[in-house]
Amino acid sequence: MGHRKGKAKRPRRGSMQYWPRVRARRIFPRVKSWPNTDETKLLGFGGYKAGMTHITYIDTKKTSPTYNQEVTIPVTVIETPPLRVLGLRFITKTPYGKKVLKDVLVQDISKYVSRTLNLPKKQKDFNKELESINMDDVSDIRLLVYTQPHLINLKKKPEVFEIAIGGDKEKALEYAKELVKKKEIKVQDVIKPGEQIDILAVTKGKGTQGSIKRFGVKLESKKSDRPRRRVATLGPEGQAKVMHTVPQFGQMGFHSRCDYNKWVLMVGSDDITPDGGFVNYGVLHGDYIVVKGSIPGPKKRFVRIRHAIRPNPKIPNQVPDIKYIHRGSQQ
Repeated sequence: MGHRKGKAKRPRRGSMQYWPRVRARRIFPRVKSWPNTDETKLLGFGGYKAGMTHITYIDTKKTSPTYNQEVTIPVTVIETPPLRVLGLRFITKTPYGKKVLKDVLVQDISKYVSRTLNLPKKQKDFNKELESINMDDVSDIRLLVYTQPHLINLKKKPEVFEIAIGGDKEKALEYAKELVKKKEIKVQDVIKPGEQIDILAVTKGKGTQGSIKRFGVKLESKKSDRPRRRVATLGPEGQAKVMHTVPQFGQMGFHSRCDYNKWVLMVGSDDITPDGGFVNYGVLHGDYIVVKGSIPGPKKRFVRIRHAIRPNPKIPNQVPDIKYIHRGSQQ
């Protein structure tokens, strides 16, 4: 008996996992969900992408073929200057979802960030504003913070964003008051080596691109009477519209994306800058974190960091034994 020929199958050109592919509304994305935890702590941070290098560490995964051997992997360095506390945000639940109940700002707001915000000239008393809030209406408490790029010699405006606080709202409020008194938050207080984090960022912008580059559509034959760099057909003849699943030209890049479960390898302030500095970034001036693999976005772009919302059990929850960090020139 001869072999039967199976039905020809071909996967569609381009993933529909992210649709529509539109430009991000701003230079850094918003966090739509936070991990659920009973521990009272900050659930996120922020930093600026510096660049990539590679390290060598001891593989401790017992099921790995390179167990107990030295392994070299690519890593990304994110510089994380201290965050300044701007105030507290109280969230309430409504039939239409969560809404902002009230923002209570600290009184000593620096002129550095007040230039980018439309703040009232007379600031209200912080403690009196807290007392006026009915905690029965509050469902979540967020901490309003802003970055300090001038500390690392970046010519950028400070980014203002919110960070969720874990635990019940009474303990979260007391914890938030302590952070307001502290004024500054360092990355070492929020993220530890060996943990898993999610990176939320806006990808590199590539402008308007055709279906070949945007979706990976195959080029038509040179002998074809149709254009080479387009899809062969836009749909059936009797249909009066083009389906949104047909690969066509449009915006490529500058999309809001989330990279899940990045393994934190290092958190520190020691100098690990390569000779000559990171390309298109320069020298590290402060605290940083090192994560395994790549992350979205170009150099100097602000990225948001969140504790892993769905941790991968296959990633070891331990501090790696790093033997070597490449500091050679990247020029």
